[in-house]
Amino acid sequence: MALELTPDAINQQDKNNLPGLLGMHMVELGPKHATLTLEVRPELLAINGFLHAGTVVSLADTAAGYGCMATLPEQASGFTTIELKSNMMGTAREGTIRCEASCLHAGRTTQVWESLVINERTGKTIAKFTCTQMVLYPK
Repeated sequence: MALELTPDAINQQDKNNLPGLLGMHMVELGPKHATLTLEVRPELLAINGFLHAGTVVSLADTAAGYGCMATLPEQASGFTTIELKSNMMGTAREGTIRCEASCLHAGRTTQVWESLVINERTGKTIAKFTCTQMVLYPK
Protein backbone atom coordinates (compact mmCIF):
# COMPACT_ATOMS: atom_id res chain seq x y z
CA MET A 1 0.00 0.00 0.00
CA ALA A 2 1.49 3.32 -1.07
CA LEU A 3 1.26 6.06 1.52
CA GLU A 4 -0.02 9.42 0.31
CA LEU A 5 2.08 12.11 1.97
CA THR A 6 -0.48 14.80 2.77
CA PRO A 7 -1.60 15.69 6.29
CA ASP A 8 -5.20 14.57 5.67
CA ALA A 9 -4.15 11.26 4.11
CA ILE A 10 -1.64 10.53 6.89
CA ASN A 11 -4.21 11.30 9.60
CA GLN A 12 -6.65 8.90 7.94
CA GLN A 13 -4.15 6.13 7.11
CA ASP A 14 -2.43 6.24 10.52
CA LYS A 15 -5.55 6.13 12.71
CA ASN A 16 -5.01 2.46 13.71
CA ASN A 17 -1.22 2.71 14.12
CA LEU A 18 0.64 4.06 17.16
CA PRO A 19 0.41 7.74 16.10
CA GLY A 20 -3.35 7.48 15.64
CA LEU A 21 -3.85 5.46 18.81
CA LEU A 22 -1.97 8.11 20.80
CA GLY A 23 -4.02 10.85 19.12
CA MET A 24 -1.31 12.52 17.05
CA HIS A 25 -2.55 14.89 14.37
CA MET A 26 -0.46 15.80 11.30
CA VAL A 27 -0.75 19.55 10.70
CA GLU A 28 1.93 20.29 8.10
CA LEU A 29 4.30 18.19 5.99
CA GLY A 30 6.82 19.12 3.37
CA PRO A 31 10.38 18.42 2.37
CA LYS A 32 12.62 18.98 5.39
CA HIS A 33 9.72 19.92 7.73
CA ALA A 34 6.81 18.34 9.63
CA THR A 35 4.44 19.59 12.35
CA LEU A 36 2.23 17.39 14.52
CA THR A 37 0.01 18.12 17.52
CA LEU A 38 -1.25 15.97 20.38
CA GLU A 39 -3.96 16.65 22.95
CA VAL A 40 -2.68 15.66 26.40
CA ARG A 41 -5.06 13.14 28.02
CA PRO A 42 -4.86 11.31 31.37
CA GLU A 43 -3.90 8.01 29.69
CA LEU A 44 -0.79 9.68 28.20
CA LEU A 45 0.54 10.63 31.64
CA ALA A 46 2.97 8.67 33.78
CA ILE A 47 2.00 7.42 37.24
CA ASN A 48 3.45 10.65 38.72
CA GLY A 49 0.84 12.75 36.86
CA PHE A 50 3.23 14.25 34.33
CA LEU A 51 3.30 13.63 30.60
CA HIS A 52 5.06 10.30 29.97
CA ALA A 53 8.45 10.71 28.29
CA GLY A 54 7.52 7.87 25.92
CA THR A 55 4.59 9.95 24.68
CA VAL A 56 6.89 12.90 23.98
CA VAL A 57 9.53 10.75 22.25
CA SER A 58 6.85 9.02 20.16
CA LEU A 59 5.54 12.39 18.97
CA ALA A 60 9.02 13.68 18.14
CA ASP A 61 10.07 10.47 16.38
CA THR A 62 6.84 10.38 14.36
CA ALA A 63 7.29 13.96 13.18
CA ALA A 64 10.89 13.28 12.16
CA GLY A 65 9.88 10.04 10.45
CA TYR A 66 7.18 11.61 8.32
CA GLY A 67 9.49 14.49 7.49
CA CYS A 68 12.12 11.96 6.44
CA MET A 69 9.60 10.21 4.18
CA ALA A 70 8.80 13.53 2.50
CA THR A 71 12.53 14.22 2.02
CA LEU A 72 13.76 10.83 0.72
CA PRO A 73 15.87 10.79 -2.44
CA GLU A 74 13.88 9.72 -5.49
CA GLN A 75 15.38 6.21 -5.72
CA ALA A 76 15.00 5.43 -2.01
CA SER A 77 12.51 2.79 -0.87
CA GLY A 78 12.25 3.87 2.78
CA PHE A 79 14.23 4.58 5.94
CA THR A 80 14.92 3.28 9.42
CA THR A 81 15.98 5.05 12.60
CA ILE A 82 19.56 4.24 13.60
CA GLU A 83 20.02 6.69 16.50
CA LEU A 84 17.89 8.97 18.65
CA LYS A 85 18.38 11.22 21.66
CA SER A 86 16.01 13.30 23.75
CA ASN A 87 16.42 16.00 26.36
CA MET A 88 13.36 16.73 28.50
CA MET A 89 13.10 20.31 29.75
CA GLY A 90 9.50 20.54 30.88
CA THR A 91 6.14 18.83 30.79
CA ALA A 92 2.41 19.25 30.36
CA ARG A 93 -0.52 17.81 32.28
CA GLU A 94 -3.24 19.10 29.96
CA GLY A 95 -3.75 21.06 26.77
CA THR A 96 -1.97 20.57 23.48
CA ILE A 97 1.65 19.88 22.70
CA ARG A 98 3.10 20.61 19.27
CA CYS A 99 6.13 19.08 17.60
CA GLU A 100 8.06 20.88 14.90
CA ALA A 101 10.59 18.69 13.11
CA SER A 102 13.22 20.03 10.75
CA CYS A 103 15.91 18.36 8.69
CA LEU A 104 19.47 19.26 9.63
CA HIS A 105 21.07 16.99 7.00
CA ALA A 106 19.48 15.29 3.98
CA GLY A 107 22.13 13.07 2.47
CA ARG A 108 21.98 10.11 0.11
CA THR A 109 22.54 7.55 2.90
CA THR A 110 21.48 9.38 6.07
CA GLN A 111 19.23 12.16 7.30
CA VAL A 112 19.56 13.97 10.63
CA TRP A 113 16.43 15.49 12.15
CA GLU A 114 15.69 17.78 15.09
CA SER A 115 12.27 17.87 16.72
CA LEU A 116 11.18 20.47 19.24
CA VAL A 117 8.17 19.62 21.39
CA ILE A 118 6.38 22.72 22.66
CA ASN A 119 3.66 23.24 25.26
CA GLU A 120 1.18 25.34 23.26
CA ARG A 121 -0.34 26.98 26.34
CA THR A 122 2.97 28.26 27.73
CA GLY A 123 5.01 28.40 24.52
CA LYS A 124 7.86 26.65 26.35
CA THR A 125 9.94 23.91 24.79
CA ILE A 126 9.43 20.72 26.78
CA ALA A 127 11.79 18.49 24.77
CA LYS A 128 14.51 18.59 22.16
CA PHE A 129 14.91 15.40 20.14
CA THR A 130 17.45 14.49 17.47
CA CYS A 131 17.61 11.38 15.36
CA THR A 132 19.56 9.89 12.49
CA GLN A 133 17.72 8.01 9.78
CA MET A 134 19.38 5.53 7.41
CA VAL A 135 18.01 5.84 3.88
CA LEU A 136 17.09 2.47 2.37
CA TYR A 137 17.28 1.49 -1.32
CA PRO A 138 15.80 -1.49 -3.19
CA LYS A 139 18.18 -4.40 -3.74
